[in-house]
Amino acid sequence: MADKQAVIPLERIESRIFLVRGQKILLDDDLAALYEVEVKVLNQAVKRNIERFPEDFMFQLTDEEATRLRSQIVTLNAGRGQHKKYLPYAFTEQGVAMLSSVLRSKR
Repeated sequence: MADKQAVIPLERIESRIFLVRGQKILLDDDLAALYEVEVKVLNQAVKRNIERFPEDFMFQLTDEEATRLRSQIVTLNAGRGQHKKYLPYAFTEQGVAMLSSVLRSKR
């Protein structure tokens, strides 16, 4: 029987899907939270398997795209060290599926 804690409410996922460059995407930090790993771990797994992530699977946001998304999300904390140093990566549906095959996570 499946563990009930492993089920993620659909609303939690849907609220994190954004439209960027005409594609529905999930950001690296949201995926890391869903998979219960650090963003750094997720991005390292991708970099080790970068040939599996063409641009229609994953791309890095531009400064402008990241700024627009931050203004939509409105959950930033004030203070030093509260913002990401690097531009986030965006994963399309195919990228999320590929990520699940390269990421070592209990989820």
